[in-house]
Amino acid sequence: MFEYIFMIFAVISAILALIQQDLLKAAVLTGISGACIALLFQILLAPDVALTQAIVGAAIVPVFMALAIKKTTRDGN
Repeated sequence: MFEYIFMIFAVISAILALIQQDLLKAAVLTGISGACIALLFQILLAPDVALTQAIVGAAIVPVFMALAIKKTTRDGN
């Protein structure tokens, strides 16, 4: 039951991250998708993969994306 809820949240947040105009919101949505996938791995009894996914997919990647977005400037409008 919970597996389907986390699957739906992961897919919806990934799609919303793709169509998002604000890049910081896209980074947050990427983290949400990574966290949902980490929870799915935990439910499926793969705690080592879940821990790795939580660290990389839900923490490191969104933080690096947000830092890269903050460091860049926009030319023009």
